[in-house]
Amino acid sequence: MAKADTTDYVLYKRVLKYFLSSWGAVIVAALGNIFCAASDAYATYLFKPLLDKGFIDKSIHFMAILPFIIIGIFIVRGVGSFFSSFYMGFLSKKIVMVLRQEMFSHIMRLPAKFFDQSASARLLSKLTYNVDQIIQATGATFQILVQQSFFLLGLIIVMLLNSWHLTLLIFLALPFLVSFVRFVSQRFRKLSRRIQNAMGNVMHSAEESIIGYREVRIFGGEAQQIRQFNHNVTYNFVQEMKVTLTNALNSPIIQLFCSFILALVIYLALRPTAMSPGSFISMLTAMLAAFKPIRDLSQVSSSIQRGLAAAEGIFELLDEEPEQDHGTQELGRISGQMCLKNISFRYQADSDLVLKEINLDIPAGKTVAFVGRSGSGKTTLISLLTRFYEATEGVIYLDQVNIQDLKLKNLRQHFAMVSQHVCLFDDSIYNNIAYGDTEGASEEAVIQALKAAHAWEFVEKMPQGLKTLVGENGYNLSGGQRQRLAIARAILKDAPILILDEATSALDNESERAVQQALEVLRQNRTILVIAHRLSTIEKADLIVVLDQGRIVEQGSHQALLEHDGVYAQLHSSASFS
Repeated sequence: MAKADTTDYVLYKRVLKYFLSSWGAVIVAALGNIFCAASDAYATYLFKPLLDKGFIDKSIHFMAILPFIIIGIFIVRGVGSFFSSFYMGFLSKKIVMVLRQEMFSHIMRLPAKFFDQSASARLLSKLTYNVDQIIQATGATFQILVQQSFFLLGLIIVMLLNSWHLTLLIFLALPFLVSFVRFVSQRFRKLSRRIQNAMGNVMHSAEESIIGYREVRIFGGEAQQIRQFNHNVTYNFVQEMKVTLTNALNSPIIQLFCSFILALVIYLALRPTAMSPGSFISMLTAMLAAFKPIRDLSQVSSSIQRGLAAAEGIFELLDEEPEQDHGTQELGRISGQMCLKNISFRYQADSDLVLKEINLDIPAGKTVAFVGRSGSGKTTLISLLTRFYEATEGVIYLDQVNIQDLKLKNLRQHFAMVSQHVCLFDDSIYNNIAYGDTEGASEEAVIQALKAAHAWEFVEKMPQGLKTLVGENGYNLSGGQRQRLAIARAILKDAPILILDEATSALDNESERAVQQALEVLRQNRTILVIAHRLSTIEKADLIVVLDQGRIVEQGSHQALLEHDGVYAQLHSSASFS
């Protein structure tokens, strides 16, 4: 996994890039917050003329304009509040949208090895929970920072206008406040990291239990899954309570310290001839009002650190290297001939070779079956052909062109796949068959593909026909029906090379016969690559390639390999092609 630079400066800078992408909204929202802060600060200053000119001097002129001043303050504050709330809401929601779009787009470009090492629930947690948390460092936090900072500044100006020497006493609290906020910020950051990791674990354990509910129940694992889920939720709760405790102690400690400064200022202000009654009330009101912005600003640290901890996870994902595509060539319709020369492969730089010195010619238009014991490298070899993984050594040619020289999109256009574990999307039958070409595929073409796959017979009987929703991963359909829809999808794509990853192993005899008939249609004029387990599939292959411990140990026709009486004959006699 890539590691993002997690220094505060770098994280702030990267978050700020998204924040300033709509700089106009930022400026309007900031001005709205400043208007709110200025009107609130002026309201506290108004106590001085209200007492001195209104109650003591009985100024008729002041009393006449006072109602208009009050109405003006509320108008300014109302306008500022509207623009602040609306544009901050717009900005926050846009950042959420942009971040999720960018993250999901990046996930779609990541290599296969990333998905091998990453739990899907933890990725979903970053897409949802982390993005929501990072908004706390931009949306509400920005509003508090701007509005309360300017409000506090305005209150300080009010205090300076009333008594500058008493106001200077307030700054005695600054070193303590800075040190305390820094300590709290570091604690929030540490706790926020734990919470986000815990949320990923919660989602991961929930996803496993929901997807594997059949295995959970048949093996009586409900109590075990509940214990694991409860453990993760409890850990998350404990970390959240530590944040709550820190937050709860944060404000009282700061306010207690500030109260000493307030008491000292009041004591000095009450001395004879220190200041007028209006100045004293205005000063006192401003000091009391300052508690709220100080409290709010001290609590901002919690939101900021949660946002920055979330940003670490988000940028760690965005910093992952995407799937490399240095190809520049494109091929039109190909014959389907492939050649592998001295191919070796290992998953990690320090791991053992999974494939070793593979040399193989795959003729165009022929069916080639790959057999071998579990772990012999069959699936890995097929994955190299489509460049889900890159060969450690050697070269693979497609129609005499090095596949490294082909653009990835063009290379994969020449392949279709039907696997044992069919992937259907929670969408209509039409959109699943026409997947990747929903705008270009006509309804008639989809129906013809369904007929060729022997699937139209059950699709046309469904109440909504092609518009029928298949459910999550096709759970509304039987295994045979899902397989035939996958075959129809491959037929519609009409790719010159077809990969069959044991497409019939999990089917009953009747469903297998229907799927085999559909496969016969699909085999015509195509190069077929079969990862085979069943004897019926293997015997029909033009070439059988036997792998053992990452090497090709035999290849030939079914009959020739039986007569050779080697590894294939042993596998055949024991019916062990897994």
